[in-house]
Amino acid sequence: MIYFHWLFLLIYSLIVIAVMVAVLMDNRQPAKTMAWILVLTFIPAIGIVLYFFFGQSIRKEKLISEKSLDQLSKRQMLEFVSQPNLHLPENHLALIKLFAAQNGALPFKDNEVEVYTSGYEFFPALLSAIGNAKEHIHLESFIFSDDPLGRLISDALIDKVRQGVEVKVICDDVGNWSVKNSFYEHMREEGIEVYPFLPVRFPKLTSKVNYRNHRKICVIDGIVGFIGGMNIALRYVKGNGGHEWRDTHMRIEGGAVYGLQKAFLVDWFFVDQTLITSRKYYPAITGRISNNCIAQIVTSNPTSSNPDIMHGYVRIINEAKRYIYMETPYFLPPEPVLFALRTAVWAGIDVRLMVPEHLDTKFVEWASRSYVREAMDAGVKVYLYGKGFNHSKFMVCDDYITTCGSTNIDFRSLENNFESNAFFYNEGIALRFKNIFIQDLKKCYLLNERKDKIKTVFIKRLWESVVRLLSPLL
Repeated sequence: MIYFHWLFLLIYSLIVIAVMVAVLMDNRQPAKTMAWILVLTFIPAIGIVLYFFFGQSIRKEKLISEKSLDQLSKRQMLEFVSQPNLHLPENHLALIKLFAAQNGALPFKDNEVEVYTSGYEFFPALLSAIGNAKEHIHLESFIFSDDPLGRLISDALIDKVRQGVEVKVICDDVGNWSVKNSFYEHMREEGIEVYPFLPVRFPKLTSKVNYRNHRKICVIDGIVGFIGGMNIALRYVKGNGGHEWRDTHMRIEGGAVYGLQKAFLVDWFFVDQTLITSRKYYPAITGRISNNCIAQIVTSNPTSSNPDIMHGYVRIINEAKRYIYMETPYFLPPEPVLFALRTAVWAGIDVRLMVPEHLDTKFVEWASRSYVREAMDAGVKVYLYGKGFNHSKFMVCDDYITTCGSTNIDFRSLENNFESNAFFYNEGIALRFKNIFIQDLKKCYLLNERKDKIKTVFIKRLWESVVRLLSPLL
């Protein structure tokens, strides 16, 4: 028995050392590498399990071949080339070219945008667009709940299938673990094509549990598109635990819908291995919309060598001249973003950050507090949203650049998740989002002025600092 005990310790030690070597050889950011080494060192046995599920990197894997991606992008490229009188803003040409070169996110003009700040606005608009569909409906959501709202949208999609409309749905597998498979099977039986994204089935693909599709995209007939932060769940209408669930979503009509369509069809190829490149999915813009509202649909994923959305955020912050207003539910920024915010404040830029007073995940709330204090100490004006949970994810800068989508300002969104954001270069849209931010301020208080909220006992701050070490893993 004694020898068995030492044999077990020897085998376990060799496994831990092998895993540590694997973590080091991945050449990740030092903060993330150190976080995993700490977990493996100080959480015996559990640390190995956590690494098995959440730690293995897939950045070097190629989910879609370059040939297939080129075919899926070809139609979007043709529509981009056919744009007459496309005038790109000179001041932001470098950012536009960055997204186009690294991400294949082409700039499209002639866009009209409606902004929704609650489920009461968004879901009737979505149902109306579904009801008007003639050719196809492409829907992608991190969460598609089996609740009264989810069933209402499911019934609307089933009704369109019965009318001969093509309906394709992608749902994240882990995001919908709580949803019974019978809910999706019913949709399949009615003719809807439903696929889970990156399904996790033990032991196969177990290491992929950490990499989730967090996108929220819907495309109707290639003419109308939706993108933002709202999942399909009743809490966006009813709230959660009696608290308001505030979020931001958009309806887009115009050239940018081509970008949304491409993003969906790339994901569809991944889940179904079907190349969809028909011209009917990229109908010509009729000419009803004529403006120079430029937009790019930018996606990011953990297999890319470039965190494109994070690069965009950093560049916007670095190029700001007057102000940067941001709303995010989770603030655990990688160092490049935090450094850019500090630099902007030191350069005299008015930087304002809005986060919820309380998060829906306590562990993440503990980890985020030290980052919030650090941003505040650097001079960022931090506003705590106290009237419910603010799940909005947008940034507006200098009355011209706006981005909104599914991306949080945290390690998970910027490095691990499949995300999508719309970037706009237009004064009118920027002023609308600026006004939304100002209206949300009425439900906030400025943390910089609340000494009673800033002060915490030593033990609490120590705990938050310890949890912060794990922030690259959250």
